[in-house]
Amino acid sequence: MELSERAEETLEMLWIAIRERQEDGVAVDALDKRSVDKLLKVGLITISDNQATLTEAGMPEARSVVRRHRLAERLLYDVLGTKDMLMHEKACKFEHLLDHGLDENICILLGHPKICPHGKSIPPGRCCQEDEAQPQKVVSPLSQLAPGQRGKVAYIYAPHSEKLHKLMAMGILPGAPMKLIQNFPSFVFEAGETQFAVDREIAAAIYIRLIEEESPIQRGKVEPGKGRRKRGRGRRRFGLW
Repeated sequence: MELSERAEETLEMLWIAIRERQEDGVAVDALDKRSVDKLLKVGLITISDNQATLTEAGMPEARSVVRRHRLAERLLYDVLGTKDMLMHEKACKFEHLLDHGLDENICILLGHPKICPHGKSIPPGRCCQEDEAQPQKVVSPLSQLAPGQRGKVAYIYAPHSEKLHKLMAMGILPGAPMKLIQNFPSFVFEAGETQFAVDREIAAAIYIRLIEEESPIQRGKVEPGKGRRKRGRGRRRFGLW
């Protein structure tokens, strides 16, 4: 079904109002008239008492629009580094270019993100439940990294405030560099000069933007033919959180 950008934006407004704000619908006067006419014609919305709401057929279509928009924001933020006030506007344009199926590929590459950069939930797709061979991810939960992989914190998915406070107390904030040391029996990672041991639940809440491992020579820290100097002081290590 081919819908205009305005029509998809109308579906998005309705889905947010109904599913996230728990409202009955949106006043027809607040919506684009041409979009309303089109969506009525194809049976995706219905109108009662001058209020538009989604039909049974319209709900999954609207959910898909919201999912594509928030994945587009995540892609712009995490991969392309777009962090200005125009990110929402750019995502609005980009979401309409995402064909069904392409959004799943982006979701896989981003490690099946659960929230957009604004902290709003991203509706999960079929790919989020499937367990199959997947291409290399750009962003991945710490719990899915292999020992030795490193990157920077992209974002934290911590719906419970106590978990978020624990991570903040550890200095785990977006942009912080991190390296996974071990993944069994607990997840031990290095952040700055400190090592932390956390359980799987905490590790699954930290999403890492992966970077390729460089050799000491590439980093310019060790001259060819010379070993790496040992530091005089050991790293601090914290227990399981």
